[in-house]
This record gives sequence, C-alpha cells and structure tokens, in this order.
Amino acid sequence: MVKTLNVPLVGTRRAGPPDRTAPAPRRIGGTGVLALVAAAFTLAQLVLVHPDMGLGWDETVYVSQVSSHAPAAFFSAPRARGVSLLAAPVASWSSSTTLLRIYLSLLSGLGLFVALRAWRGLFPVRVLALAGALFATLWVTVFYGPQVMPNYWVAIGALVCVGGFVRARAGGRDRAALWGTGLGAALMAWMRPTDAVWVTLPLLVLAVAVPGRRRARPLLALVAGLSSGAAEWIVEAYVSYGGPGQRLADGSRIQGGLGWNIAVGDQMRSLGGRVLCRPCTGGMPDTAVMVWWFVLPLIAALGLVIAVRARRPAPTLVLLACATTAGIPYLLMIGYAAPRFLLPLYALVAIPVADAIVHLVTAPGGWWRPVTVTLVALALAGHLAAQFAVLQDTVRRTADSHRGWAATAAELHRLGVRPPCTLAGYRSVPIAVYAGCSSVPAGGRDAHAVAADVVRSARRVPVALIATPGTEPPGYARAWTSHRAGAVDIYVAPGAGSRTP
Repeated sequence: MVKTLNVPLVGTRRAGPPDRTAPAPRRIGGTGVLALVAAAFTLAQLVLVHPDMGLGWDETVYVSQVSSHAPAAFFSAPRARGVSLLAAPVASWSSSTTLLRIYLSLLSGLGLFVALRAWRGLFPVRVLALAGALFATLWVTVFYGPQVMPNYWVAIGALVCVGGFVRARAGGRDRAALWGTGLGAALMAWMRPTDAVWVTLPLLVLAVAVPGRRRARPLLALVAGLSSGAAEWIVEAYVSYGGPGQRLADGSRIQGGLGWNIAVGDQMRSLGGRVLCRPCTGGMPDTAVMVWWFVLPLIAALGLVIAVRARRPAPTLVLLACATTAGIPYLLMIGYAAPRFLLPLYALVAIPVADAIVHLVTAPGGWWRPVTVTLVALALAGHLAAQFAVLQDTVRRTADSHRGWAATAAELHRLGVRPPCTLAGYRSVPIAVYAGCSSVPAGGRDAHAVAADVVRSARRVPVALIATPGTEPPGYARAWTSHRAGAVDIYVAPGAGSRTP
C-alpha cells in the first residue's frame, strides 16, 4: 500500500476563513463624482481665466451698481440687477477684481454641482458627470463662469428648474423637486426675465396641456418662482421705464430691434472667441473650432432615439424642448451674436448628448465596439484641444483690452481727472468705472442733451472727453487741452473742474 503524504504544493494556500483585516476598496459615490466635476470646473477657471483679468464693459456696469468705489453707470432697459446682487458680497466692499473672480469661480462650481444633482435619479450618474464635463469644458463656459455676467446663471437656473419640474411631475411628494422648480425659475428671472420665459415656455405648455390636481403643484412652483425672480425688474420698469411694456420696447430698440433676424451665421462666427459680434462681419473660424456645433444636434437627436427605445423619453424630450426655446431668440430674433447667449441651450442639451455618448461606448457589441470607443475618445480629445486654444486666445485679447482701459484711467488721474469726476465719449463707461468717475450716457439721446450734461458737469467736477485719434471732438471740447494716452485722445476741460497734476 502506498501511503500518501499530505504535503501542500508550492505556491498554494490552504483554504481558510477570509481575511477580514484588509480594508475593502472604497468607491466614490454618485454625489462625489458630481462634486469632482464641479471642483475641476472651478480649478479650470482659476488656472485658465486669469483672476486678475480686469472687468469687461458689461461687468463694469453691473459691478458699479453695488460698488462703493465708483458711481453707478447708466443701467439700460435690457439689463436686470440679479448678477449685480450676486456680486455684491464682494464688490460692495472690495475693489479687487482678483477676489471677485475667485468668489465667482467657487460659486459657479457650486452652482454646477447643484444643477447636476437636480437630475439624480432621472439619468445615471455617469451620464450626468459626462454632461457636466462637456458643458464645463466649452471655452465660453469656462470664460464666463467667473465673470459678473448673467448668462451662466441662467443656464444653471435652467438645469435646476427643468430637473425639478420633471421630478415633481413624476409623482409623489417630492418637496425638494418643487423647491428646485421654483428656485431655478427665480434664479433665471432674477438674472434675465425674458430668458426665463423662453426657457420655461415648454414647461408652462406641458403643465396646462396635461392638467391634474397632483400635477398643479409644479405649475404653481414654476409661476411663483418666475414671479418672485422678476418682481424687482417689474417694479423698476414702472418706476424708471414707464412700465414693463415700455421697458421691453426700449430693450428691443437698444438691441437693434427684435424680430425675424436669423443670427445662426453670426453665432458661428462668434465661436472663434468673439465675445461680442456686433456688427458680425468677417470670415468663419477654423473648421476644427466649429465642427462640434454641427455635431451637437445630431448627437442630441441620437440621445432622444436612445431614450425612446429605453422607454424613458420624457426627461430627454423636455430637455430638448426647453433647449430649443432657449435658443430661439438668439438664433432667430436678434441682429447680432455673443456666444454667452447660448449657454442655457448648451447646458440643457448636454445631458441628452452625454446619454448618447455613454450608450455608444458601453453598449455591447462585437469587433466594432473598440473602434467606436477609440473614435469617440479621439473626437473628444480634438474638441477639448480646440476649446482650449480658443479660450487661451480669448483670455489674452480680453486681458489686453482691459489693461488698456486701466492705463487710460491711470493717465486720467495723472492729468488731474480724479474722483469725483465725469467722463464722456469713446468707451467712457468702462474707463469711468476704472477711474472712479461717473459717465455721461449717450445712448438714446441727441448730441445736444449729451453736450449740455458734459458742460454742466464741467462747472462742478473734473471732466474729460475720450476720443479715438483722428476723430474731431464735439464743439464744446475743441478748446479743451488734448493729450494722447495710448490708443485714445483725452480732452480735459478747463476751469473750476480741472486739477493740474
């Protein structure tokens, strides 16, 4: 008889109870993934958009409404005061643009996280994370996130409002969804009331077309949000503009007359980094910069097809409907373009687009699946490279122009035009805020009224007129002392208002 030896093989291990001393790997939850996307967006703003970049023209108007360092600039009819109040916690006591940019970068990252969080349960987390990344890596999103401008916040409010509305109509007593609906609508109306109406138009139609006692709550939350957000704008319309109708008419006139104006070509030209395309002339940007704009509706349509096949079409349909109405006024009703106008559209359509991309790279398949994944990865890498190149160029050009305004303000101070003071003429609005002066609004008034204001101010405070070289100054300034300051001429008024440096 052969006796077997109970000898373990080399490299093997006896079976025994599991080792419970080794910690199990921890996975980041859905909320954590969305927080990482939002944090990366904030970091991108701080790194790629210089926090010390000076204020732009529109920013100076909004900041001056709450700043103690410069008189309030003329506030025209199309504007709303929401973004001024958003900047007030910093701008009301500090003149530091760097501090203001850091504050808004942090706030915009938090806003993106809340907006994506509003869609939890309606789409998988990986879809929401990719949607946030797609939206947050557009050059226009990164560029305007830390700026005192309303369009990014309309986009955030749109995501929160539409997400809350869809969740609230799904049934149950989801109070968070109702609050999201109302607060998102209020944020949009607080920033730009007309944009809020266009974004929520499909929601209002849906709520009326499919009534019901339980489904009346989202409608009430939506109307309450729109009303509360637009209340200040409406009151100001009665106090300063002759009523809401007159304010809308004045806003239309200032914007060149709203009507049937196809601005699709203008928006395409602005994709290359033109922050304001008015008048929108010149050639189109490179194909690599524009290609995503043509692919976007195709992928969004694919996302709708995928949602229909998966028998969950409602959220995608609502997103695409609201994105469409958000883009109508800026694609079909205005005679100029600015890329920031379409930020709400991009934010809403990002989720269906991300849904389609995730489906393409995760759907089971044969030999073609690695090919699809590779092509998608290459397309996204090329898209990111193009967006980064446009962003760099836009930041550089914008910073240069802002430095020019700051240099002109410093020269004005050297010439004795110091606060309290008044400026008129070429780009006087932003330069006045940089210099701490007030500016004489010229829009909508005749030359005689402007001249009267300037002459009247010169009797009390230092006054200067800014003009482009070679331009003949108005009659009242022809006897004033002229100085060249960079790319502009400065005419300083004599008399009691002037102070010799």
